[in-house]
Amino acid sequence: MKKRIIGIDVARALAVIGMIIVNFKVVFGANGGGVLKGFAQVLEGKAAAMFVVLAGIGLALMTNTALKNQDSIKIKKARQRIFKRAMLLFVIGLSYISIWPADILHFYGVYMLIALWFIRKKPNFILLGVLGIIVLFPILLLLIDYETAWNFPTLSYADFWTIKGFFRNLFFNGFHPVIPWAAFMLFGLWYGKQDLHNHQFLKKSLWGALLIFILTQITSAILLQTLGKGDPVVLDELILVLGTSPMPPMPLYMINGISISIFIISGCILLSKKYENNTIIGALNKTGQLALTFYVAHVVLGMGLVEVFGPLELGNYSIQFSLFYALAFSLFCILFAVIWLDYKKAGPLEWIFRKLTN
Repeated sequence: MKKRIIGIDVARALAVIGMIIVNFKVVFGANGGGVLKGFAQVLEGKAAAMFVVLAGIGLALMTNTALKNQDSIKIKKARQRIFKRAMLLFVIGLSYISIWPADILHFYGVYMLIALWFIRKKPNFILLGVLGIIVLFPILLLLIDYETAWNFPTLSYADFWTIKGFFRNLFFNGFHPVIPWAAFMLFGLWYGKQDLHNHQFLKKSLWGALLIFILTQITSAILLQTLGKGDPVVLDELILVLGTSPMPPMPLYMINGISISIFIISGCILLSKKYENNTIIGALNKTGQLALTFYVAHVVLGMGLVEVFGPLELGNYSIQFSLFYALAFSLFCILFAVIWLDYKKAGPLEWIFRKLTN
């Protein structure tokens, strides 16, 4: 039996911490500027992308042995478990979307249903699926106005609770639309089907992903500079198409998100192997195992405390407050995970989740 890959949980912890930083900045505010604001902006769209890629890897690790052994009974059980988890995440996400419109969990559930169809497919077919979903988004953009129903200054969506609006938001122009965000999970599924105990594969993934990330950034910058010709109005329009920001999620952003995710995940696996007994690695490993608990807690508890007891209205805080509060909350999560898993085998929500879906 192969040893558990603790680097996956370490990467998951980093993804959750990154999402906490980004989401607290969006909710509390980012008044001021400088290096701190730039640091928070770098994480936008990347931490959430890595969170989804890691989910795809998790699905692969759940099913690899059964698929390799052609064990139809175990494959069927795994598929049923994935289906139940997808539906439960969908419901959990929608249950508090009124207080957290940027929820990713209900999208996450649909990504899982799509990945479920790809579980038994060959790796090359999965990569074709990744490419197809990424390319499909700009095609849809030619047919549907991306700004439909959005009030971007307030980040509110006019007809979310109508059938048409709900599916438009879910599949096309929500915060993490299924097309093309499901490609992140499919790429994770592909990556998870590789030999993640193979040092050479991990090193190639690490440096290959970094190279692709850098080339994507350079390509975006050159295209914007060349085609923008110094015109601010033209440049603003081009950034939406050729930039690497998550809204709208154009192909360069998707490549950017996949490459930086694989770079960090590969690095985490390699470092965790080398420094398995390191205190920080151990703490992050435990934090990653409680990712679902901390994702929900950062909305309900982390944002809720400031909304109830904070001196300012949400959106009016400084970038310094948002960032340092995010780091303090993340530290609390790490300490909680270390203490909790000394006494329990799973996080609070993870335990409930498994009871309901196993």
